[in-house]
This record gives sequence, C-alpha cells and structure tokens, in this order.
Amino acid sequence: MVATADFLAFSKASGNDLSTPRPEFGFAGLQPGDRWCLCAARWQQALLAGKAPQVVLNATNEAALLVVSLDDLKPHAIDLN
Repeated sequence: MVATADFLAFSKASGNDLSTPRPEFGFAGLQPGDRWCLCAARWQQALLAGKAPQVVLNATNEAALLVVSLDDLKPHAIDLN
C-alpha cells in the first residue's frame, strides 16, 4: 500500500499506530507516500471505513483475493493504466 494521512490516522485510531517512530524496533514510522506491506484484512477494514490507501497491484499477493475483491482493489491501484 501507499500510505495516506487519512489511512495513517485511521490505522492509529484503530490501534495500529504506523506513524509513530519506534526506534527500539528499528521502525522510523510511516509518512504519507511511504510504501508498506499491509495485510488484506486491515486494508478491507480501511475500505469499509472509507480510508483505504492506494495499492500496488503488481506487488499484491494473489492470496489477498481471499479477503478483498479485485473489483475493490482496482480503483485504488496506482499501477493500472
């Protein structure tokens, strides 16, 4: 996924703070525009809340389709023309 400010705020409010640095774990925190591997269930949760981030379909594992439909992913894809 490609992080957006809306998604990062949603994720933090949902108990998964991806924006705060955690140097003890070597994690610098995500900023809008950063790419990150996100589980399909969390992406689906963000979609239902209207906060789904963009995705790179070519980097998305096919198994994600067990949780999220391709029709939902395509409008958020940054690598489709």
